[in-house]
Amino acid sequence: MPQIRQVFANGAKAVNGWCAIPSPVTAEIMGRQGFDLMTVDLQHGLIDYQTALTMLQVLQGLAAPVMARVPWNEPGIIAKVLDAGFAGLICPMVNTVEDAQRLVQATRYAPMGSRSFGPTRANMVFGPGYAKSANTEVMVFAMIETREALGNLDAILSVAGIDGVYVGPSDLGLSLGYEPTLDPTAAEVLDAIATIANRTKAAGRLAGIHTGSPEMIRRAFVQGYDFASLLTDARLFTSAVAGQLALVHQTTIEAVKGY
Repeated sequence: MPQIRQVFANGAKAVNGWCAIPSPVTAEIMGRQGFDLMTVDLQHGLIDYQTALTMLQVLQGLAAPVMARVPWNEPGIIAKVLDAGFAGLICPMVNTVEDAQRLVQATRYAPMGSRSFGPTRANMVFGPGYAKSANTEVMVFAMIETREALGNLDAILSVAGIDGVYVGPSDLGLSLGYEPTLDPTAAEVLDAIATIANRTKAAGRLAGIHTGSPEMIRRAFVQGYDFASLLTDARLFTSAVAGQLALVHQTTIEAVKGY
């Protein structure tokens, strides 16, 4: 199983698969499609901790490193997902430097942080040297998704132990006064997305973003984002079913007309 930092070696770009459906079967389907990274969503997905663990066990038998998006910046769930063996995590609503510092405290062992030691499954996955390697191998991304976070971006990026940021366009747009969407068109939101990429790269950190289309992923990579997520499994499944059903209906209409 590759280490997550290897994904970004030599400036490589990564496409992230996003699992929101609470099922190891759909997780395996997603994991076999060739994504560079996988993320299991415990925030806005329908996934609880036990299901997330089962999905992780399936995904870790495949090629891509697996991250978790935790529900909130809370030490208990952060410790549990890391002890389960997730290679990294994305934390929502990191709005201030204090939020970022709390995130580091929860994700890093002493002396960098105050994560309690008990890597029940992580030791099995990553080996007995996990205690020494976790602070450098586990990757931690703070979500930038509000006007407040945008204003505090440089301070957040300055916190040791934060590997990078992850943009949530829907919440960012909502915070800036626009409709929430994964494929924004408002100039202010697009400018904010570009600014986050520029300032993150200037700070020597990694930048990720959630997107609503392949076209947005291409734009994000051009802007300097290191990784981007394509929708979610639920949205991809819905789109595929709706598209196929529309073709069936159209074919049926044409057949009836021809008859």
